[in-house]
Amino acid sequence: MSVTREERTVAAAFEQELVTLPFEEIAPLYVVTPQKKASIKFKQIAASVLEIGLVEPIVVSRDPYNAGQYTLLDGHLRLEVLKDQGQTHARCLVSTDDEAFTYNKRISRLATIQEHKMILRALSLGVPEARLASALNVNIKTLKQKRQLLDGICDEAAELLKDKQVALTGFQILKKMKPIRQIEAAQLMVAMNKFTINYARSLLAATPENQLVSAATPKKIKGISREQLELMERESANLEREVRLVEDSYGADHLNLVLTRGYIAKLMRCERITRYLSLHHDAFLPAFEKITENEAFAS
Repeated sequence: MSVTREERTVAAAFEQELVTLPFEEIAPLYVVTPQKKASIKFKQIAASVLEIGLVEPIVVSRDPYNAGQYTLLDGHLRLEVLKDQGQTHARCLVSTDDEAFTYNKRISRLATIQEHKMILRALSLGVPEARLASALNVNIKTLKQKRQLLDGICDEAAELLKDKQVALTGFQILKKMKPIRQIEAAQLMVAMNKFTINYARSLLAATPENQLVSAATPKKIKGISREQLELMERESANLEREVRLVEDSYGADHLNLVLTRGYIAKLMRCERITRYLSLHHDAFLPAFEKITENEAFAS
């Protein structure tokens, strides 16, 4: 079957040119509260806009009922920052529809290692540390920590965590481990989808001393005795083995669940079968219905 030219055409989601709009023509979807303005994120945006201007344009859509008016879809904080800085106009990208789900839900956060590489790139291009720190709303000490993020981290562990949201302290904890343990810890973080500081500390606590960089110095963790540390090390080793066993069978198990769910859903669409189950096996019917309603098994 041939595909027509019209079917191959992809409609543009935005107008081709940016427009500069006065604030009175832009209607926000919500009010930015004083609590939001006090947040770290808002302060970072404010520092960036003050230092280098608006990088990402505000996204608006044309109001179909009021000519010359626009609905703000994405960029509420940026708009509020511009207002606070005395601006009266903003550069805007005009969307061809009025949905805001994509901008608020389908986003890709900048990972810690990606930020580290961007900082190195900016410094290599001659950007002064002071200006870069000001644009990121961090002090010089924090900027240096971000710059030296991967010093002492092995390449394999860095590769595992390159697109993950790991705190600076998390990397500092990993640096206390030898490379082989760093890889194991990174694998556990990814497998458990946990990148918190507390989880990193628990992995450090469960690390045998011969796998620490400073093995000559016995581990001391406040509130935990030597016996508890040894127990945690054994439990951690057991957990790692169990995680690897689950990883080996996860794909096949998930496929079987999807196929089973599909088969049960097909059976449940037959009135004769559901009637028979209700008359002779009424205990099974609610369980089967729950399985077919659970979308987690369907994807």
